[in-house]
Amino acid sequence: MQPSPCAVLITGIQAAGKSTVGRLLASRFERGAFIEGDELWQMVVGGREDMSDPPSAEAVRQLHLRYRHGAMLASSFVDAGFVAVHVDNIYGSAVGEYLGRLSVPGALIVLRPRPHAVEIRERARAKSAYTGWTTTGVRLIDAIVQFDRWVAETPRVGLWLDTSDMTAEEVVDTIIDRWSEALIDPVG
Repeated sequence: MQPSPCAVLITGIQAAGKSTVGRLLASRFERGAFIEGDELWQMVVGGREDMSDPPSAEAVRQLHLRYRHGAMLASSFVDAGFVAVHVDNIYGSAVGEYLGRLSVPGALIVLRPRPHAVEIRERARAKSAYTGWTTTGVRLIDAIVQFDRWVAETPRVGLWLDTSDMTAEEVVDTIIDRWSEALIDPVG
């Protein structure tokens, strides 16, 4: 499959499967690029401030810098003829801001497995994406539910999938089968 070049944002909470699904999806295209939000986050090596509850003003500034660079990088790949699949934790109104920064056609895919499915996945992972959110006596499931609430505040555009009972390959097959639902009207 090779759709027209576009920037695809895949979002969802931690342990929703964004990276696995995004990399698989990009590999299905004849010309696919994969952009990992965590790698953009790790580019700040001096003075990095991570998100916390509540976040510092600097952590929020760096988060939005990461989103801006992700949109620029995705647009660059699309201009070169690729479908650019960018995975990141972008929720709520920040999704609209991200899509508004694109200078190319875009698509949005929201992976939204049920919180208890995410808890099972998170406990099976070698790394914990919720470490900074559960250190103050907050249970893992409560942190996951809070992140799910933030996802719920995302504008209802694009393709939303409950991936609780799906393998990564099944999610990618579903995305490809329902590709037209993910496409967002060009902006600007």
